[in-house]
Amino acid sequence: MSICAFNRVLVAIVPLALMLLLSLSAEIAQGQVDTFEFDTPEQQQRFRRLSDEFRCPMCQNTSLSGSTGGVAEDLRREVHRMIVEGLTDAEIEQFMFERYGDFIFYKPRLTRETLLLWFGPLLFLGLGGFVVVRIWRNAQNNAPEIGELDDAEQRRLERLAAETTRLKDRS
Repeated sequence: MSICAFNRVLVAIVPLALMLLLSLSAEIAQGQVDTFEFDTPEQQQRFRRLSDEFRCPMCQNTSLSGSTGGVAEDLRREVHRMIVEGLTDAEIEQFMFERYGDFIFYKPRLTRETLLLWFGPLLFLGLGGFVVVRIWRNAQNNAPEIGELDDAEQRRLERLAAETTRLKDRS
């Protein structure tokens, strides 16, 4: 097989292998959630929803259902236990909040402590808009006015233009 033919085969096979690998890793990650047994499909749906809503404290930007960390495994087991024992979603969320604080939620609760987290971006956007408007207004107020030239300025401009033309002609 020539090098050119080998390259063509390689270009065709590598993307397929990558897609297969990615699909298998997604199924493995999803399989972690499916290893628990529930009495009803509703309990399983609650478990999946809660596992997706809680953030892994170790991974920091991965949900419990998407994390392979040991802490996430323990928390998934704990959520499973609480669901099987009949605790409500609110009770499970309160347990997680007491243990890990607002960080455990992808969507933190709206409390006095999280006001800046929720409304900080709007505050900074408003502040940035205010600064831009102030700069624009100052630039408008300080801009030189363009007006008509008086006779003295017009004669001076003509003299400078004539002198420039003479200098160009000399060179």
